[in-house]
Amino acid sequence: MNNLFEIDEWKIIQKGFDPAKQKQAESIFSIGNGSFGQRANFEEKYSGDSLQGSYVGGVYYPDKTRVGWWKNGYPEYFAKVLNSCNWIGINIEIDGEQLDLNQQKVLSFYRELDMKTGTLSRKMNVRFKNGKEIEVESLRFCSMHDEEIAAIRFSVTPLNFNGHVKFTPYLDGNVMNHDSNYDEFFWEEDGHKVDVKKGYICSKTKKTNFTVSTAMRFSFWMNDELLDIEPNHISKAFYVENNFDHYLEQGNRYTLKKYVSIVSTINHSENSVISRSINNVRQAYMNGFDYLLKNHISSWGEIWSKADIQITGDAAAQQGIRFNIFQLYQTYTGKNANLNIGPKGFTGEKYGGATYWDTEAYCLPFYLKTTDPKVARQLLIYRYNHLQKAIENAEKLGFTNGAALYPMVTMNGEECHNEWEITFEEIHRNGAIAFGIYNYIRHTGDDEYLVQYGRPVLFGIARFWAQRFNWSTARNSYVMLGVTGPNEYENNVNNNWYTNYIARWCIQYALEVNENLKSKPGEQLTDQEIEKWNHLVQNVYFPKLEGTKIYLQQDGFMDKEQLSATDIPENQRPINQHWSWDRILRSIFIKQADVLQGLCLFEDHFDLETIRENFDFYEPKTVHESSLSPCVHAIIAAKIGRLDKAYELYLRTSRLDLDDYNHEADEGLHITSMAGTWLSMVEGFAGIRIEKEVLVVNPLIPSSWTNYRFQILYKNNPIIISVSKDQILIENKGDQSVNIELNGNLSKIEPSNKIDLILT
Repeated sequence: MNNLFEIDEWKIIQKGFDPAKQKQAESIFSIGNGSFGQRANFEEKYSGDSLQGSYVGGVYYPDKTRVGWWKNGYPEYFAKVLNSCNWIGINIEIDGEQLDLNQQKVLSFYRELDMKTGTLSRKMNVRFKNGKEIEVESLRFCSMHDEEIAAIRFSVTPLNFNGHVKFTPYLDGNVMNHDSNYDEFFWEEDGHKVDVKKGYICSKTKKTNFTVSTAMRFSFWMNDELLDIEPNHISKAFYVENNFDHYLEQGNRYTLKKYVSIVSTINHSENSVISRSINNVRQAYMNGFDYLLKNHISSWGEIWSKADIQITGDAAAQQGIRFNIFQLYQTYTGKNANLNIGPKGFTGEKYGGATYWDTEAYCLPFYLKTTDPKVARQLLIYRYNHLQKAIENAEKLGFTNGAALYPMVTMNGEECHNEWEITFEEIHRNGAIAFGIYNYIRHTGDDEYLVQYGRPVLFGIARFWAQRFNWSTARNSYVMLGVTGPNEYENNVNNNWYTNYIARWCIQYALEVNENLKSKPGEQLTDQEIEKWNHLVQNVYFPKLEGTKIYLQQDGFMDKEQLSATDIPENQRPINQHWSWDRILRSIFIKQADVLQGLCLFEDHFDLETIRENFDFYEPKTVHESSLSPCVHAIIAAKIGRLDKAYELYLRTSRLDLDDYNHEADEGLHITSMAGTWLSMVEGFAGIRIEKEVLVVNPLIPSSWTNYRFQILYKNNPIIISVSKDQILIENKGDQSVNIELNGNLSKIEPSNKIDLILT
């Protein structure tokens, strides 16, 4: 474990300024509120290596695909999450010398992300070239109470001089995306205005015509006294500022409080965004910084009261899980039905798009068990709303009769991923969406959703799979050719076991739903479909290693040189940054769980020895260079009793970004995989499962932990689970009785009651 920053159970702390870590820190210390977010760039000018990033949920640009030659069905664009107006800016000058940590001597530096309160703060002492020294303190937050408001408190204290200092709060909409395919500027100005202590910029995206208005106001204080100032104000295209000189007395603290409102056409009409942003920021200014901060902290308190996982005895493990939960809720709160969970959230530009299969496979279980079920329902209805687009995506590839292929990457239901082996072949994503529906139903019993929304999605997906299989006379079975499984270090393979398995399961589940809902109004499968699909599910081919219980990842897997990941020299890891793609594709090495992904999702279909034998075969070959990999392996390792391995992989998934295992934290965080960290705790160590109206609990506890405790929702009943080395306590805080199977023993817990198992 190579900690980038200090270990603390509730905070991420950086002591001492290190320019080499700045871009990593900008990602890790990011803040957001589900509506917009901001990398941890400095408020003042910084001329060192940096990735400026301010992002607004749902706002994107269809950047034209950059390929050497075209293929039928290829996406025309890659959806870029847009870098938008820089709202944090506050420049400082002393005697004409601008504060810039890349230029001055940093005498002391402390940066803190307080996850409990959702605040980013900084304190530093800086010496200018003229010998003058100042102390700078800042605190900022994106309000979880009001998702269109952010605020900054920025203080300067002269330490060894009296003199004039120039303050310049500004908004700058002249920002570029670093990942633009053609170095294009994605915005058009839609208006700006500046006045005394206030201003706004309104910008519109090219092509997609999203409009975003960012408005600011500020006040200026000496210690606790509000000062009356008359700033200059300047405006130009995409830019507004106020600036003023003020005489500072040594030892006094001078504070600029900046209020910002960010409003977009994701939620409001184009004609209203400017006025709404102005009115919002006026109200924020009138309410004051402390009032806004108090409400923000209270909202985070509500989240933590339901979603926190407490670990006693292991600060690194505790910090890791809280960081993951914190970033998930900063990215998606469930308040807005138009938004989904982007893989980088509001922490970077890489990957683009708002929705991957990660949402259903990893994030949905997290929200199912930590917040109101309507949030998970909303995530699934998001897919229902894109069903027609999924049918159109499939039609582009030659599928018919309502077959639906959901995109690998999307903002609006259209496929917008640019790599052919993903776009055309990584079709297992369809299965994750069907599994998400199944998972939601078994948690909630929401038949109304299944009838109205789930059923048509399941039928569309099943129709795709039924056409994607083809009959092999040679094998006397249905096979699936030319796919990419979850392991993206294999492309264009035949009979990927995971894809075949989840495809067959999807068809079986669609048949089951059709039978169960045949008395309900709505679409029914045809007799021809039912007959063909029943024949198909009974005759799917699955590659297997003869004489073992090992399912082969795909045809020809054993033709590869059978090596272990330990055979790779450390200086060649991660291999995706050191090896050619040709070498990776020919190697045995696995990027992430593939066969094991299926055994994790469908573990109740297999005996324990089968799961164990496959884990022992595949995990040593896995390099875990996908953020989605360690959590799946941690869950299985716990299931088969490999506690030390489960703990090792838990630390890897929970601290993937904090310790920058894959050397890419500077590009942004791995938000969707953070839900996998939560799964490795709840489904891994705690052994939580839902089986036939029973909540199953089979807990383990790592040797270095004293206790862990968390709350989950089961059929909307809050259930508290506490595990120590000598005791397991389960408490029902809901208003319904709950069937519990604890370590194989079935019991019923009535409301406000508990069971207490003493371990010997």
